[in-house]
Amino acid sequence: MLTSLALIFLVGLAAASICQRIRLPRIIGMLATGILLGPYVLDFLDGSILSISSDLREMALVIILIKAGLSLDISELKEVGRPAVLMAFLPAVFEILAFVLLAPGILGVTLLEAAILGAVLGAVSPAVVVPKMVQLMETGYGTDKGIPQLILAGASLDDVFVIVLFSTFTGMAQGGAVSAMDFAGIPISILLGIAGGALTGWLLALFFESQYAKERYVRNSMKVIIVLGISFLLVALETWLEGTLPFSGLLAVMSMACVLQLKSETFVTRRLAEKFGKLWLAAEVILFVLVGAAVDIRYTLGAGLGAVPMIFLALALRSAGVLLCLLGTKLNRKERLFCVIAYLPKATVQAAIGSVPLALGLPCGKLVLSVAVLSILITAPLGALGMDATYKRLLNRRSR
Repeated sequence: MLTSLALIFLVGLAAASICQRIRLPRIIGMLATGILLGPYVLDFLDGSILSISSDLREMALVIILIKAGLSLDISELKEVGRPAVLMAFLPAVFEILAFVLLAPGILGVTLLEAAILGAVLGAVSPAVVVPKMVQLMETGYGTDKGIPQLILAGASLDDVFVIVLFSTFTGMAQGGAVSAMDFAGIPISILLGIAGGALTGWLLALFFESQYAKERYVRNSMKVIIVLGISFLLVALETWLEGTLPFSGLLAVMSMACVLQLKSETFVTRRLAEKFGKLWLAAEVILFVLVGAAVDIRYTLGAGLGAVPMIFLALALRSAGVLLCLLGTKLNRKERLFCVIAYLPKATVQAAIGSVPLALGLPCGKLVLSVAVLSILITAPLGALGMDATYKRLLNRRSR
C-alpha cells in the first residue's frame, strides 16, 4: 500500500505539474495518472488501496466540502435563493429526459434502461466543481452576484436527487416495487442533512467558545481533527440510517461548516479554512487519481458509435435546463454561459455508480458502464478546462 500511495502522490503531482505548465487544468494530469496506474492499464496500484478507494475518495470530498462551507457567505447564498434550488434538480431532469427521449433510438435500449443511463450521467461532479468554486470565492470572481455560491449549492444538492432516482430506476429494472416514499426521500434527505449539519455546527461553535471562555483554548490543529472526526461521523450516519431515514451526509458536512463559520469569530474560521486548504493539497491528488483508477477504459469501445453524440445531445439539453434555472436573475449572458460550463463535468458519481447495473446483472449493465466511462473521459476535462479558460473573461472580479 505504501508503494501505491507513493506512486499516487509523486506521479499524480508530476502529471498535474506538467498539465499546469502547458496551461491545462491540474485535474487532467491526476485523472490520467489514475487511469494509467489503475487496474485496467498498468495495474501498479495495490489491491488493498483499491478496495478502500471509495472511502478515500469520500474522505477527500469531505475535506473540500468543509473548506467550501467555511468559505461560503450565507448572506450571499440567501440572495441567490430560487435559482440554487432549481439548479439542484432541473438540469439533471433535462439530461435524464434527453436519454429517455433519444437513447432508445440512438443506443437501442428500452425506456427504463434509458432512464437508468440518464440517472447515472445526470449528476454534476462535486469533485471537479467544488474546488473551483472555492477558488473563485477566495479570489472574488463572480462573488458580486453569488455565482460560485449558486453553483456550489446546486452541485452539492443535485447528487442527492440523482442517486435517489438511480436507486429507484434500478429497483424497477430488478422487478422491485416503487412507492411514493422513494421520491419523498429526496427532499427529506436534503432537509435532514442541512438541519443535522446546522445543529452540529452550532454545537461545535458553542463548544469552542465555551473552552475559550474557560481559558482552555483549543488549538486550531486540534479543531481541524475534531471537525474532521465529526464530519466523518455525519457521513457514516447516512449509511447507518439507510433504509430507515433518508439523510444526506455530505450536505450535513457542508451545512455544519457553514454554521460553524457563521457562529465563530472571523479570524478562527479563516485559520480553519487555511488549514483545510493545506489538507486539500494531499486530498486532491488522492481523490482525482483514484477517480481515474476507477475508470475502466476497456468499456469505452463497448458503448458504440452512438454514445458520443448521445452524451453531447444530453449535455445540450442539460445546458438548456441550467439556462432555464437562471431566468429572472441579474446574471448577464457571459455569467450564464459560465454557469453552463461549470455544470458540464462528470466524474465522482459516475465512477461510483456506473458499474452498479453490471454488478446487479442488468442487461444494460455493460452499456451503462461504457457510457459512464466515456462521459468521464469527455466531460471532466471539458468542464475543468472550460472553467479554467473562461472564468476571468466571463466573470467580474469583486475589488478587495
